[in-house]
Amino acid sequence: MLFNSYAFLFAFLPATCLVYFALNRWVPGRTGLAWLFAASCFFSAHWNWKFLPLLLGSIAFNFAVGWLLQRQAEQPGARPHRVALATGVIANLALLGYFKYADFFVANTNALLGAHWLLPHVILPLGISFFTFTQIAYLVDAYRGQARELSFADYGLVRASSRT
Repeated sequence: MLFNSYAFLFAFLPATCLVYFALNRWVPGRTGLAWLFAASCFFSAHWNWKFLPLLLGSIAFNFAVGWLLQRQAEQPGARPHRVALATGVIANLALLGYFKYADFFVANTNALLGAHWLLPHVILPLGISFFTFTQIAYLVDAYRGQARELSFADYGLVRASSRT
């Protein structure tokens, strides 16, 4: 489903907005925000549902690392651990590198060494570069004490919608 498709413009978008505003009006708390997160995940999964666990796993991992960095930054006199930041950045770049360059490395290894490894034919998830770099930017901001994402729903909504 594309942003300019009839299905998006006349079905998905109006239904998502109606449910969001109804939840905000009649249900206390942040249920509307959770609905938007779920709708964003559905929209991302509509392209290829097999990437939804990747999206959710990446969001959960980065939220946990960011939460740890935020807690460390809030401690008076304590500095956030660079190891936590480095682990988060390396994990994000490794995931991006796998999806973008796995075929490239296998093909070049085959050409250089005469190997006959099968190409994995990795399908690139939609928006993974942008998504990955926004996650890294969040981790760096959390390390510096500039990020304040205290709710998983808030964090997930921003990250899931940046993917689409």
